[in-house]
Amino acid sequence: MNTTSNCRLLATITLLFFVLTGTAPIFAEEKLIDGFRNPPAASKPWCYWYWISDNISKEGITRDLEAMARIGIGEAFIGNIFQEAVPAGDVKVLSNRWWEMVEHAIREADRVGVNIGMFNCPGWSQSGGPWIKPEDAMRYLASSEVKVRGPSHFSQMLPVPQSPFQDVAVLAYPAPKDDGDSLIRHAPKVTCVPAVDNVASLVDEKPETAMAFPAGAGGGESRFTIDIQTEKPFTVRHLSLTPFISPWAAQCELLVSTSKGFKAIRSFRFDRSNMKKHVGPMPRGPVTISFPAISAKHFRLVFTKVVGAAALAEIELSGASRLESYVEKQLGKMHPTPTPQWDTYLWPAQQKADSPLLAVAPGKSINLTKFLKADGTLTWDVPPGDWIVQRIGMTTTGTRNAPAAPEGEGLEVDKMNRAATKRHFDAFLGEILRRMPASERRALKHVVADSYEMGSQNWTDGFAEKFRTRYGYDPIPWLPVLTGRIVGNANESDRFLWDLRRLVADRIATDYVGGLRDLCHTHGLRLWLENYGHWGFPAEFLQYGGQSDFIGGEFWTHGLGETECRAATSAANIYGKSFVSAEAFTASPSHFNTTPADLKGLGDWCFSQGINHFVLHVFIHQPWEDRKPGVNTWFGTEFNHHNTWFEESKAWIEYIRRCSFLLQQGTRVADVAYFIGEDAPKMAGVRDPALPPGRDYDYINAEVILKSLSVKSGRLVLPHGTNYRVLVLPKMETMRPELLKKISELIEAGATVVGHPPKRSPSMENYPKCDEIVQQLALHIWGEDSKQPSGERRLGKGRIIWGKKLDAVFAELDLRPDFESSVPLRYTHRSTGKQEIYFVANSQKKEVTTVVTFRVNGRSPQLLWPDTGAVERPAVYDQKNGTISLPITLGPHGSVFVIFEDEPCGPRVIGKLIVPCF
Repeated sequence: MNTTSNCRLLATITLLFFVLTGTAPIFAEEKLIDGFRNPPAASKPWCYWYWISDNISKEGITRDLEAMARIGIGEAFIGNIFQEAVPAGDVKVLSNRWWEMVEHAIREADRVGVNIGMFNCPGWSQSGGPWIKPEDAMRYLASSEVKVRGPSHFSQMLPVPQSPFQDVAVLAYPAPKDDGDSLIRHAPKVTCVPAVDNVASLVDEKPETAMAFPAGAGGGESRFTIDIQTEKPFTVRHLSLTPFISPWAAQCELLVSTSKGFKAIRSFRFDRSNMKKHVGPMPRGPVTISFPAISAKHFRLVFTKVVGAAALAEIELSGASRLESYVEKQLGKMHPTPTPQWDTYLWPAQQKADSPLLAVAPGKSINLTKFLKADGTLTWDVPPGDWIVQRIGMTTTGTRNAPAAPEGEGLEVDKMNRAATKRHFDAFLGEILRRMPASERRALKHVVADSYEMGSQNWTDGFAEKFRTRYGYDPIPWLPVLTGRIVGNANESDRFLWDLRRLVADRIATDYVGGLRDLCHTHGLRLWLENYGHWGFPAEFLQYGGQSDFIGGEFWTHGLGETECRAATSAANIYGKSFVSAEAFTASPSHFNTTPADLKGLGDWCFSQGINHFVLHVFIHQPWEDRKPGVNTWFGTEFNHHNTWFEESKAWIEYIRRCSFLLQQGTRVADVAYFIGEDAPKMAGVRDPALPPGRDYDYINAEVILKSLSVKSGRLVLPHGTNYRVLVLPKMETMRPELLKKISELIEAGATVVGHPPKRSPSMENYPKCDEIVQQLALHIWGEDSKQPSGERRLGKGRIIWGKKLDAVFAELDLRPDFESSVPLRYTHRSTGKQEIYFVANSQKKEVTTVVTFRVNGRSPQLLWPDTGAVERPAVYDQKNGTISLPITLGPHGSVFVIFEDEPCGPRVIGKLIVPCF
């Protein structure tokens, strides 16, 4: 099909539809048509059913559920949400009266035919409550240290770094060269422009004191400078900036004075713009940069683009060797906004230190744990030399379930501990199971875990043993890295922390999500989960979702949604889950000013992302019928019976159901699988090279590639039917040997893979042999020409391609776009094997007429109109070169399903079409 471009006037395009021979056309299978016209229960949208600030009544529960049943809502997720702006009611969460309300809701839901899902704790995130004890809570490693000189006999109580505290290990190691060097030892003189009085607090080694920037200093392009001068030159290798308690961020530059003026050492971003614990348990963790040793007596810090109330507690400029970004690398401080990017947790390699004596030698660490008494006293005969003794243990991260009423709030449960997860489950959901016999809780179907917003942890009970089992080496000698010290060298220290983060992500998926899932199954329930996190998500979104029974994405009426919906649909498609939800139409602010007409186009966009089920956000419980609009809050679209259009929304609900039914058939068709990389945390993927128009994609992870991906007839296939034509690797220098070996096998079996070769493993497992294996495999796959900017190489039945755009790759594969249109349209495509199901939607507020082309060969098309339930045959269509084209007209935000049966095309007549050119 040819189209004219760069034209604003109307043009006439005549399409000649050739007479095709064959059998008469038939309609799609009656089963599909019947399901479309009379969608089954699985097509019903669900809703978030928020009980706000303890305002609950049995009469209101009944009215709510009856209203849901009237318009076709199939399930309600009960969430107990506390909002300070809403006056609190008297049905206190977790009270006996409150449990009676829950029981009533489940019984009434069964009566009216609405199912119930239950958030697995008060609040919407995540899994916590007053029953969680510190030893069952999320924890991270903290340490105290003392410096001793031998030979001597040491016997004293080691300091407890934080309370509560659980000992993990006591380590002693020779003090690295210059480890005790600090700025204060060089009697620095500190001055600022603009001037500040209390500059001495920046170098007093007292984190409780601070210097606030003058009002407006460093804002925008203006400069706030801090000069540090000493009488004699001294050598520095790292800079650490410790913030005070206020959140702020800035662009920074470190310079050194030379005979020719100031010379830049490093430019970097200082970001402590979110000091809450749910973005990491070390809110005031220092921002640390490292650089090659440099000697001078005058250094300057320049701050620009300052945002927030800037205040520094401490500046450390030292000759000690430190690991750059060590706070972030140990999950002590996470990304400060709801939108971490694909590469947020990737860091450039640190330059090698100028002396091995600057690092802790892992082979020289001594594990003194067995000498530590219950009261914290250590007795040890110190060998000759200067030693650092560290007491290392777990303390709680302090994160609590939210937003929950005071009576329902407590610590968050350990996300890497199945036993702790069971105790949490039994304390909350178990109460329902104890109170209600199975015959009375038939409506209770799902346990709900919303988007993850509870930050990170980096240790748990038995973690060292799990680490040794997984990677083959002991993590304990590497724990000094958590204080910023280099162990071995910077490369090895980074590898250890990579292994730590990866294991944390793995355990969160298998022990937390998998643990909740298994507990649900024990009681005939299923887990529904949003597989990403907006604040401090410490896992890998695909693996995290793959462990759940059901997956949900999320989209808001303004902004948020693309990352979240694609996270859910990719996880569902690669793990073989045909049912994938979205928290739908979340809004901020909420003003009762939207209607289904406003929402339809956005819902169609969501369908085009691969979502096939909606959980409407939000139906707020209305305890009183005589108060309207009743209970409300700042978020969500008002899907409740106090909304003026609620009873009129049934037609729109029927539209959603017809769409959902068809989109729940088969598997979603995608040409490209974009590999997300092996590193963690990970909440998003990257599409590089870009996806050409008219094609769909999934993100895919290492777990699925290793365990499930194979090749058949040149296609990358998964056991449940999902398949791809191309696998794209991200531009990364690292890959573990076992994964690269699997990719080699896929190529040899006939796969097409696009990407550049890795150079090394990211892990310490089997180091340094692992790097040799990666390099050998890379040479085997890419050959000697891999350093060229672009190229292609055959390997077995398949080939590796690099440095080319995907449209060129598809041209070589002779694979046309899956969908084409002469005007932009949204689409998604699902295949059952017998039927090809295309959803096509107009994103514009005006009618469009166009010609659409589908990558379907020799099948009869039908048009299924989800707004009315009508089914019809197109009057004309053309079959040519493995595609079928047909004219289509869609009204403002109009949509249609084009279905192709596994039957040959019938005879068609010749037609003409007038098409506007855009």
